Amino acid sequence: MADYDVIVIGGGPGGYVCAIRCAQLGLKTACVEGRDSLGGTCLNVGCIPSKALLHATHSLHEAEHNFAAMGLTGAAPKVDWKQMLAYKDDVIGQNTKGIEFLFKKNKVDWLKGWGSIPAAGQVKVGDTVHNARNIVIATGSAPSSLPGVEIDEKVVVTSTGALSLPKIPRKLVVIGAGVIGLEMGSVYARLGAEVTVVEYLDSITPGMDAEVQRTFQRILKKQGLDFIMGAAVQGVETLKTKAKVSYKLRKDDSAHQIDADVVLVATGRKPYTDGLGLEGLGLETLPRGQIKTDAHWATSVKGIYAIGDAIEGPMLAHKAEDEGMAVAEVIAGKHGHVNYGVIPGVIYTTPEVASVGVTEQQLKEEGRAYKTGKFSFMGNGRAKAVFQGEGFVKILADKQTDRILGAHIIGPSAGELIHEICVAMEFGASAQDLALTCHAHPTYSEAVREAALACGDGAIHA
Repeated sequence: MADYDVIVIGGGPGGYVCAIRCAQLGLKTACVEGRDSLGGTCLNVGCIPSKALLHATHSLHEAEHNFAAMGLTGAAPKVDWKQMLAYKDDVIGQNTKGIEFLFKKNKVDWLKGWGSIPAAGQVKVGDTVHNARNIVIATGSAPSSLPGVEIDEKVVVTSTGALSLPKIPRKLVVIGAGVIGLEMGSVYARLGAEVTVVEYLDSITPGMDAEVQRTFQRILKKQGLDFIMGAAVQGVETLKTKAKVSYKLRKDDSAHQIDADVVLVATGRKPYTDGLGLEGLGLETLPRGQIKTDAHWATSVKGIYAIGDAIEGPMLAHKAEDEGMAVAEVIAGKHGHVNYGVIPGVIYTTPEVASVGVTEQQLKEEGRAYKTGKFSFMGNGRAKAVFQGEGFVKILADKQTDRILGAHIIGPSAGELIHEICVAMEFGASAQDLALTCHAHPTYSEAVREAALACGDGAIHA
């Protein structure tokens, strides 16, 4: 008899969700995690702590810029950076302890330490080898860097270091205009830092709707972020307490330098599979380091599965969670399913940005006939009442069938609003289905209905 039916390696969103679901399905389950707390990158040094700092600094922004207009007078709050970090750490602690409770509740064993796979059906943690009928690799990802950029997590930092800086920098240079760079850049801009974003491409948030990209960059500029676009970073020179970032502009190959107190390297992430022993197993990987899996998340080695950031697809916590639940179902002999066409993406700046499905650019490239319904938040009474009238909802629908193909939102609570459209897409709904659904007034979600109406005869309040 094996020690376990399933051993999951990694206690992040994909891993812990997979372990809990396996246990719920009657499988004897263990989860291997080397950190002192569960939750992986997301809960410890990613999604959750960054949202805490985004909330705190947005509250500061409201006090500094909008309170007086509402008749709330008096001096704006002073920033106690030490207390703000303590608040962030408390939020982390509450969430990670919650997962420990869920493990105990569902009888999932936490094998503390770093795991490796010496052979199929075996997981080594420390000096102990555990047997398992099934192994799920859910080891997540790690920040990637650039040639000539050495990270010390003091002056040159990843998102991990950016969440725990000893003091607020006067000048922050962010390398990369993706989700992490823009979220953390906006945090420090609100705290008074001079923030410059250096991006290799000519537009921010690669892969997003082009109209959203342009609107988003314009709004962030108004909030104080500077952008150097089309710039190839050549290296970062670290001095005693400062750094110099060297870059070349792609348009004319001219060389430039910019000074910074702190440099945040936000150039994406790479699968974290170091130390697992994949080479010895003969487990097949892809050119960018991801583990190759089939449609059921099975690797090339029987009994070993992989999910989340370790495999192909968007590096999103909720994608990993979906795969974790699905692979648990597969192992238990059921049918696991993930609809990769309906995985939303969200940027938690103010305004928020959210998207699901295809972009207009993709539809044009594919030569598909489509129609667009768009509605500005300037026509939404609730948004204007809270100083968030910038932005819009855009819905893309098939020209013949009216079936919703994608949606792109920049505006208040975009990360919440997108899920109405996700559910609609999951059920194969048309834009008219959304347009005929009564929405409460006054709500932000009315903008979604108006965009759906705009796919037909036209929005009412446009």
